[in-house]
Amino acid sequence: MLYHLSSHGVDVPGPGRHGWMGVDLFFVLSGYLIGWPVLRDLAAGRMPDWAGFVVGRAWRILPAYLAVLALYLALPASREAEALPPAWQFLTFTMNLLPDHLTQRAYSHAWSLCVEEHFYLLFPLAMWLLARRGRMPGLLVTAAGAALLFGAGLLLRDWQWRHAIAPHLAPGGDAARAAAGYVGAIYSPTWTRLDGLLAGVLLAALRAFRPVWWTRVLSHGWALLGTGLALLAAAARVDPLGHGGAVFLYPLVALGCGCLLLGALSPRTPLGRRALPGMRTLAMLAFSLYLTHRQVYAWLDDAAGELKSHAPFAAFVLYNGAALAVAALLYVAVERPGLRMRRGITRRLPGALAR
Repeated sequence: MLYHLSSHGVDVPGPGRHGWMGVDLFFVLSGYLIGWPVLRDLAAGRMPDWAGFVVGRAWRILPAYLAVLALYLALPASREAEALPPAWQFLTFTMNLLPDHLTQRAYSHAWSLCVEEHFYLLFPLAMWLLARRGRMPGLLVTAAGAALLFGAGLLLRDWQWRHAIAPHLAPGGDAARAAAGYVGAIYSPTWTRLDGLLAGVLLAALRAFRPVWWTRVLSHGWALLGTGLALLAAAARVDPLGHGGAVFLYPLVALGCGCLLLGALSPRTPLGRRALPGMRTLAMLAFSLYLTHRQVYAWLDDAAGELKSHAPFAAFVLYNGAALAVAALLYVAVERPGLRMRRGITRRLPGALAR
């Protein structure tokens, strides 16, 4: 949110420039939080309930997502940008695969939800198919598979950079097309953004299948927090559009976010021992904030006027206070009723994953 806010004239040093890493933290968290119940069941010898999981995820995501999409379609003047990708791309969660960064920029932040939806659909299904074989792959096979996926991502981003970006960075090239090529070929597609999800899933697998190792790792909580911060600080110095950044930046950020997650889970650190004040409420509103904040920022641009230059802190409070208020409204009006309906439906479904 602070990264997006910087494009509205309210710059926050640090997060305003490098806040895009929040998406990668989101992927690592999702890989861990979604992977854990699936892999926990497998480790206990239970068959994952893939159908129930998909139904539960649909009721968690779709009501608020479709409500905001309807607002974008019904009120074009309220968008943060004029042009919107076709509605069918949002309904099929494919807008991240066919982005037009130069023209269709409204509701573009939904690209990361598309990546998540692909993960929600394919990961539990893959684990369900593995479970039907009767045995899970061993440690060496799992490590080799993870290395293969990480390596494939490196090679794919390298190839995409050479063909979609490098030609526009040459003397006389078009910087705007280079940036658009980066978004379309590297930043948005699911197959180039698996690093964070894979890192989170590997942490969940460590917890599920190697609990003794997991405990030993968490005993180094402060070292993990320090390492994570150091890795993200190093990532902040990398040019994403450069060849090295395009190829190696996302694994570096995923590793840093994975270390931060482990440090936050460790009972040796304050983050692992107690809840931070207000975080439960903020987490409750996080999805609605994600969906609506860019539209709210756009609504306030005219009203804020000179406030951004004369009183930047007041503008910061105004923009984010309004975003919280709209998110709370969406949560109460749409998201919470959808969650209640999900609970009623999933009670009738077998399997723990449905819940």
